[in-house]
Amino acid sequence: MADPTLDDLRRYAVARTLFKPTTLPRAIQRLGFVQADPIRAPARAQDLTLRHRVADYRAGDLERRYPRLPIEEDCLVNYGFLPREHLALMHPRESKSPWDAETQRKAAAVLTFVREQGQVHPRQVELHFAHGRMKNYWGGSSNASTHLLDGMHYRGMLRVARRDSGTRIYEAVAHPPCDESPVGRAQRAAALVDLVVRKYAPLPAASLTYLVRLLGYGAPHLSAQTRDALRQAREQLATCRIDGTTWYWPADENPGSRRHAPDESVRLLAPFDPVVWDRRRFELLWGWTYKFEAYTPAPKRQFGHYALPLLWHDRVIGWANVSASEGRLAPIFGYAGAAPRGAAFRSALDDELQRMTQFLAAR
Repeated sequence: MADPTLDDLRRYAVARTLFKPTTLPRAIQRLGFVQADPIRAPARAQDLTLRHRVADYRAGDLERRYPRLPIEEDCLVNYGFLPREHLALMHPRESKSPWDAETQRKAAAVLTFVREQGQVHPRQVELHFAHGRMKNYWGGSSNASTHLLDGMHYRGMLRVARRDSGTRIYEAVAHPPCDESPVGRAQRAAALVDLVVRKYAPLPAASLTYLVRLLGYGAPHLSAQTRDALRQAREQLATCRIDGTTWYWPADENPGSRRHAPDESVRLLAPFDPVVWDRRRFELLWGWTYKFEAYTPAPKRQFGHYALPLLWHDRVIGWANVSASEGRLAPIFGYAGAAPRGAAFRSALDDELQRMTQFLAAR
């Protein structure tokens, strides 16, 4: 098999993750992990990601159906949704920041309370225990009970049972024991590395290293093993070198395959969609720098509050900030170069805006 060209990698990067729309459980299983974000502009990132991959998907379907699906809200390289079998690779999770005796005592009391109640809203925990306020990561003040519940969820004492108007509702959980032998830990680490490679391939070498480092969020206790798994992956993955950059992808896939031919669609992607998530890869494949600026002060923004990358065929050609009011979209577009001209692009863009309108419509 001949080495792929950059054009091959570009088409492959788009086609391998924008698969034919399927059911919600199958889409999440195939993606392996869906990154979450609370901002709605015009919908949450997880919904914007799934709408391209789930037939007849509407904003909020994931939250509505979550209690009946075999998936979990939890961490991988960041926070999101993943199949339960992937969660089992990371639990029991050992945090890098051990709790002191007082925090352990509070957590044990809260866990007993949650078991008695079945499912709890953070407000119930605060009313019962009155943990007060605490300084948060950003320097402000936040509810100490919410912070404790977050920590208990991260450590595998609680799971998210559902959401109530966007707020996590927790219940107690006990993760099954796993093989803690050196071989067992190495196998779980290798499976995690394989998971992120298959989600984000093709990957520049630096991005592969970065992703494995990010696994320290979901599986901090397996950091040594994931580093070993990375060294093994570099030897087993398919690879090539283009313009000074080394690329990696699963050995059983062929970036040069004709089946990766792009379609005629225009798509507005979530800022965390697998196609565009890796900003290093983005610049290599499309020749310009895209930035997520929701947390950037407005005067310093180049792209806007929540710029959705604009994909046409196999090219990300620009972005759009989209608002919606009374069922009508108000998109504002920007382009990395000259805006495309011609009826084909206008028609494809109109189709995408119609799909977006339908996606935002209530069931």
